[in-house]
Amino acid sequence: MAAAAPFPQAGSTQELERGLALMPRFDADGLIPAIAQEAQTGEVLMLAWMNAEALTLTLETGIAHYWSRSRQSLWKKGETSGQLQHVQELRIDCDQDAVVMKVKVDGDGGCCHVGFQTCFYRAVADKDGRLIQVAPDPAI
Repeated sequence: MAAAAPFPQAGSTQELERGLALMPRFDADGLIPAIAQEAQTGEVLMLAWMNAEALTLTLETGIAHYWSRSRQSLWKKGETSGQLQHVQELRIDCDQDAVVMKVKVDGDGGCCHVGFQTCFYRAVADKDGRLIQVAPDPAI
């Protein structure tokens, strides 16, 4: 993983929770969860992870970058699929350990690697945890 970006660290809880500086708190693996929402509808498209380099590149370029835990590498979303995520708004939560972004997606607007627009295309149908598919099959 790349070295940490030059984000300041909070000196106090007050500074972290009420201050105006971006001071992301990465976990022990140097990661922070990042949620991407479709900018117009607010639909949750995906959850991924950012390290300091991915967050820095996202802020600098306006294109979502993530850290792939499975590949252990930086990942510019849409670089090969054409589904680049243009960040319209980026927010960090109250204790600065999670990010949510509103994005406009190029290409067909999809985000899921199995072909759906959103990675959250299934719902838990009942208390037994059975899944139902609520999105159309991308193969149709």
